[in-house]
Amino acid sequence: MQRMVLLDGVRGALAFYVLLSHTLPFAPLPAWLHWLFQHGGAAVDVFFILSGLVIVRSLTSFEYRSLPFLIARVTRIYPVFLVVFAMAVAVQPLATGFGNMAWIGTESQARSIWSSGWPSDWQVLIATHLTMTHGLFPNGLLPDVWVSFLGAAWSLSTEWQFYLLALLVGARLGLSRMAWLFVALSAASVAWHATVPEAWQFSRAFLPNKAQYFALGVISALVVRERRAGLAGYCAVLAATLALSAAQGGIDKLLPPIMWTLCLAAQMVPASYRTWSSHSMFPRSGTAVVRLPLAALAGLLQSRALVWLGAVSYCLYLVNEPVQKVLGVGLAALVQGNATLFTALWIPGAIALPLLAAWWLHYQVELPAQRYGRGVALAAVNAG
Repeated sequence: MQRMVLLDGVRGALAFYVLLSHTLPFAPLPAWLHWLFQHGGAAVDVFFILSGLVIVRSLTSFEYRSLPFLIARVTRIYPVFLVVFAMAVAVQPLATGFGNMAWIGTESQARSIWSSGWPSDWQVLIATHLTMTHGLFPNGLLPDVWVSFLGAAWSLSTEWQFYLLALLVGARLGLSRMAWLFVALSAASVAWHATVPEAWQFSRAFLPNKAQYFALGVISALVVRERRAGLAGYCAVLAATLALSAAQGGIDKLLPPIMWTLCLAAQMVPASYRTWSSHSMFPRSGTAVVRLPLAALAGLLQSRALVWLGAVSYCLYLVNEPVQKVLGVGLAALVQGNATLFTALWIPGAIALPLLAAWWLHYQVELPAQRYGRGVALAAVNAG
């Protein structure tokens, strides 16, 4: 299965955007800058689309055999998660220190990023996180379970729900019908939210609430495999995704399918158009004029910086929250209410330290676990 390098760049851009969306709310910056980086949820939704594509390609490579696929997923997800989750549990009792940050108002997004205080039902919360089931409980049963201890881990529960359902039905349905199954789940979610009392509503970590994004990823795999033959199906699923996202409300919901479609189009541009040579800089045909901005996007996404960020993206996505909490609380106590000094120390530190932690996790935990997992999964395939 050929690796799609541009998608590594997409991962890198998304992970870095999430990092910035967790950094800037803590600094007294212009409102327009806060607005620009307050769409971290949209970035995660693009991750879901990307996962839909990557996972069905992985399932295909394993011929939908459950054991090797699950081995590969467990060794890909759990080792880094367990290390970072242990870190998050350790810093959970640490007070957020907002009393020392007078510039952070009561309505600031910053107050929803860090988890704080030891919960009374901690045993249940830890158990649901370790089993990746924390997205399966309605708000009335376990309030805020999806963001307790390690907020970013909510998406892992959504991912696992997708993995298992795709494994269960993918081989029988095929890509097109599987995509429409996830569209139907999303439509059911919209109807559920419109008719069911608040206590029985589910968080965004519940698969049906994000199913339209996975559907777009699944149908993207058909486009990658069949090129023009898959475009009609993609356009239909894209239209359904946009409609369902609009029903859920907000610009955040419409951005992911639009952003993803541009990235997928860039991935489909022939490699010869991804370099700035004379024939691509001054195209003669109308088609090439369309390809030129896509080639620019493709060139950006395959840049060394974004590809490297893509390699450490999973680690960066998980580790930034606990690392930033320790840094932010410490700096707030140090500067004693000086917002300018806090900002000068916070922004570079809140970016550099998570990047360093992600780099360490990637090379010391993630890569060794992946190599081991690939070996065990391959042995399971051969044994089968």
